Amino acid sequence: MDERDWLAQRFEENRSHLRAVAYRMLGSVSEADDAVQESWLRLSRAETDDIENLVGWLTTIVGRVCLDMLRSRRARREDPLEAQVTEPALAPEDAGDPEQQALIADSVGLALLVVLETLEPAERLAFVLHDMFAVPFEEIAPIVDRSPAAARQLASRARRRVQGAEPVPDPDLSRQRQVVDAFLAAARGGDFEALVAVLDPDVVARSDAFADRPGAGTVLRGAQAVARQALTFAQFAQSAQQALVNGSPGVVADQGRDTFRVMSFGFGDSVITEIEVITDPEHLKALDLELLAS
Repeated sequence: MDERDWLAQRFEENRSHLRAVAYRMLGSVSEADDAVQESWLRLSRAETDDIENLVGWLTTIVGRVCLDMLRSRRARREDPLEAQVTEPALAPEDAGDPEQQALIADSVGLALLVVLETLEPAERLAFVLHDMFAVPFEEIAPIVDRSPAAARQLASRARRRVQGAEPVPDPDLSRQRQVVDAFLAAARGGDFEALVAVLDPDVVARSDAFADRPGAGTVLRGAQAVARQALTFAQFAQSAQQALVNGSPGVVADQGRDTFRVMSFGFGDSVITEIEVITDPEHLKALDLELLAS
């Protein structure tokens, strides 16, 4: 058996898995088949000598293909939501096809597909690959051109939406900037009550500042705990400047010696629902930052 025949055999062994990934990403059996076929074409053209985990490699490839298809779909603004999520997963003439039956038995429900269609393409990919197929964020990150921490945040936002716990976002960018202003003013002034008022009761704050100290408490939950921690960052707040962090309001602070810290936020109903403090140089390089005039 030559190498191409071996690759074709391995690919066929994993076809059902790849179709399941693609179907969750695209919500369409026909498009899922197209994505799987494109994955085979890429495999057949690739140098495979250095591929240690072929299943993992194929999963990320089909993920990339689906991400491109989702972005193209949005760019063309075609195929309304109803058409995408109500396509029959099993055509009558395929009812006796065991592979099709296996796909449907393992497929997601219509209600979940409706929710997945509301996600941004990168959010959908991060959620599907990590939460449904256990792909590590380190492997998801290069697909969406983000850091592993940012990929984790994408999946987290998608997960809350899927679980029905996503707060109603405030689409008004100027209002979100006002919320950040209020947060910074309260932190600078040491006003605990004002900090609590601008935070969602279930706010979650994450920081990589203590990533080298296991158990140091890199995640805080709840408005009071987060407010108490924010009061310890008075120096950070004094030097902070508002910025767009990956397109959303955040802050950047110069810490001297060519180092700086970034704080990104998630918003809901005029309060802060998420805070991520980023200091790791590799994470910082992956951010899209745009300083804003005060």
